[in-house]
Amino acid sequence: MSNPALDVVEFVLTTHFYTQDRDLDENDLPPRFRQVYWSADAAEDAPGGVERPLKATDETARTATGVERPWDAVSDLLFTQRTEFSGEISLTQPTMGLEWYRDRADDDRIAGNPTIVAALEAAEDLEAPVTREDARADVRPVQADRVWIDALLSEYFDEDEDGEMLDLVNVRAPEEIETTLADLVLTGDQEGEIQKIVKAIEHREYLAEIGLREIGKLLFVGPPGTGKTTVSRALAHELGLPFVEVKLSMITSQYLGETSKNVEKSFEVAKRLSPCILFIDEFDSVAKTRRSDEHAALKRAVNTLLKSIDEVSLVRDEVLLIGATNHPDQLDAAAWRRFDEIVNFPKPDRDMRADILRVVTKEMKIADFDPEEVADRTSGLTGSDLRMVLREAVLGALTEDRMTITQADVMEAVEDFEERDNLKNMDMIDGEGAEVLGETGSNDAHDHGEDGGHDHGDHDHGEDGGHDHGDHDHDGDGGGSADPTRGAEPHGRTQD
Repeated sequence: MSNPALDVVEFVLTTHFYTQDRDLDENDLPPRFRQVYWSADAAEDAPGGVERPLKATDETARTATGVERPWDAVSDLLFTQRTEFSGEISLTQPTMGLEWYRDRADDDRIAGNPTIVAALEAAEDLEAPVTREDARADVRPVQADRVWIDALLSEYFDEDEDGEMLDLVNVRAPEEIETTLADLVLTGDQEGEIQKIVKAIEHREYLAEIGLREIGKLLFVGPPGTGKTTVSRALAHELGLPFVEVKLSMITSQYLGETSKNVEKSFEVAKRLSPCILFIDEFDSVAKTRRSDEHAALKRAVNTLLKSIDEVSLVRDEVLLIGATNHPDQLDAAAWRRFDEIVNFPKPDRDMRADILRVVTKEMKIADFDPEEVADRTSGLTGSDLRMVLREAVLGALTEDRMTITQADVMEAVEDFEERDNLKNMDMIDGEGAEVLGETGSNDAHDHGEDGGHDHGDHDHGEDGGHDHGDHDHDGDGGGSADPTRGAEPHGRTQD
């Protein structure tokens, strides 16, 4: 439960000690505090920063802490004062305030504020739970803040000249990604690859020392809706990295003549925002098996893409590259060779579907819910499909003014989904049937397009999940049964 007095005191202490200690920089400030003071004109050699002195006013304290009346929360404390004219809240006795905060804040909270940790380290009779260095390591770096990202893009790219290209690149700050890895249930292989990447980023300097630079290029393969995009975004959230998403199909279809240029620009954006994750969706739309009769511009685009992949490195450039494809069979052999890891995202088996259902329904009220029965009836459905089924069950109950759904509601939603799926797959030969299909909109009722078109594909636990890097024979079936690792199962949200 939030403690308004503790929240406001932490903020005021932070502004005081950050102003006093010139050795502290923006990465010593918790993100929620530094964004309050961010200025695009604060530094000549950076896209922005935080200028001293920091003043804790009613307005800044309210923005940073969410406490509606900040002064009322701390007015009774002996070490606080407020200037009536400016509304500035300050400390009459900083050491007393620091002692008061240390006695009441738990260690995890203190460890999340490097400025407070530095003040405790400097105090004679107070002990910090962690070192300032460790505290800084656990705080999201300023380079991952939305304000930094926007300022950097504005500095390096001209809105008139590069505007169309930047429209094709979706950049998200970590705090804008709601899904975390803790929300997901991954296959053993998926979890293993993520752990490898986390360690590679953590020990990047060591990898450079031993000459292992060609690392950090992953290819996610699997049907639509199996979580390729969502897992990538959750990884960005987990690592505190900007997420740069590029849909190659849009670059190709809208600006065929400019494709090569825009591919290069996309990689340039990622390098400018490094450290970051560059996620290339619909990878097969450009890197298809090459034919002699294909458009010359597309040939150039493929060559440019392959060259750009060769020239980007996690170790050297701090860019983690993730490609995703729904059609691995269409990829050019040269494209396969560019990736050091292939991660399979198959459809879930029965047990995995049951797990997905448990996760998705964690916050729902369902009378007599039996996820095993639903799993038995939903063979072949992805995590996104299951999410769609549950959505229909909830909406159906709401039409009857009910906020508690039943097992019968869920099973009825499964039947409705199957009917829509059957309509989509019907061979509509006669004109009358085709007209009805168009009127109902059922033609795309189950068309998931790109990965993540629907929610919760990230919970797919396919039986397989293995990946053979020796010959890159990825037909979705070659890896043996992976023992899925079921992580924490909070509410199952997805982004797409």
